[in-house]
Amino acid sequence: MSMTDRKEWKQLMETIPNEFQESYTRLARATEVLTTDPQPEVGLTPKEVIWTKNKAKLYRYVSDQPKKFKVPLLLVYALINKPYILDLTTGNSLVEYLVNRGFDVYLLDWGTPGYEDKTMKLDDYILDYIPRAVRKVLRTSNADEVSILGYCMGGTMTSIFAALHPELPVRNLVFMTSPFDFEETGLYGCFLDERYFDIDNVVDTLGLIPPEMIDFGNKMLKPTTNFYGPYVSLVDRANNEQFVNNWKLLQKWVSDGIPFPGEAYRQWIRDFYQQNKLIKGELVIRGRKVNLKNITANVLNMSADKDHIAQPHQVKALMDVISSKDKEYVSLPTGHVSVTFGPKAVKITYPTVVDWLEKRSK
Repeated sequence: MSMTDRKEWKQLMETIPNEFQESYTRLARATEVLTTDPQPEVGLTPKEVIWTKNKAKLYRYVSDQPKKFKVPLLLVYALINKPYILDLTTGNSLVEYLVNRGFDVYLLDWGTPGYEDKTMKLDDYILDYIPRAVRKVLRTSNADEVSILGYCMGGTMTSIFAALHPELPVRNLVFMTSPFDFEETGLYGCFLDERYFDIDNVVDTLGLIPPEMIDFGNKMLKPTTNFYGPYVSLVDRANNEQFVNNWKLLQKWVSDGIPFPGEAYRQWIRDFYQQNKLIKGELVIRGRKVNLKNITANVLNMSADKDHIAQPHQVKALMDVISSKDKEYVSLPTGHVSVTFGPKAVKITYPTVVDWLEKRSK
């Protein structure tokens, strides 16, 4: 647009009622966000790689301030999306909050699987990766015990690990919106019903399950809200730069999915969603039956009131089957993602986790 065109356009805009000018300004800013704005930087808390296995990396977050607690904390995320949701941006990062409160924090990043990883099973991640990461954390921090925080599917996997390794010195377990009972899973149950969803055909055909397929399934739980809602919100609030910045961060993460190894996906759908083996005590991992009663560590189990991915009753079910004497269930007024990112996460989730851990990490 030439200078003359801009001048004429500005003069034209001055003749339009204010409410229409504001609408145009918001729409123009939303268009910039979607087409020309640079991608935001994420995962800004300083860290170093201390161990690797295949695609996985174990990070230790570094800080100049002294550690206040002798029990280190390992974060375990799911096999879908990327774990930087736990460290999305300065001032809105669970990792940063933990580090600033004096914890020695580690993160197990599964990495991005390639087609050569299509035969990876949950058995491999739970029995070959998590135990070695725990031992590396203990050696690096020179600690006698460790705490583990599992988010989403990462918490479900952590519960299985803890049940199968009662010999390892796990002092505290924090589960954040992790499903354990899959009897009633809402629309997931309809989508994944074995009468209609042939998991063998899906895995044998695809090998690696593409992230777009998983993301589409999640969005179908609330199609109107999930497909169009974010863009409507962007246009409505494009004049609020704080909102725009947070919107860009979250959308970057949502669209930054990773493939799901086929064999692990086969187990996840069949053994959990279709047959609900974990809570029933019927799940077998590499020939070993998983008994959640073997969990004796201190447990903080958190659900989110508005969570449609891991519904509160799916999360709370763990409390009836573990043997922990010190166990607490908390339901937070958030959703599955806003439990770890956003104003409620900063004001409610972060303090809930840290206050509980501080008392049990000295």
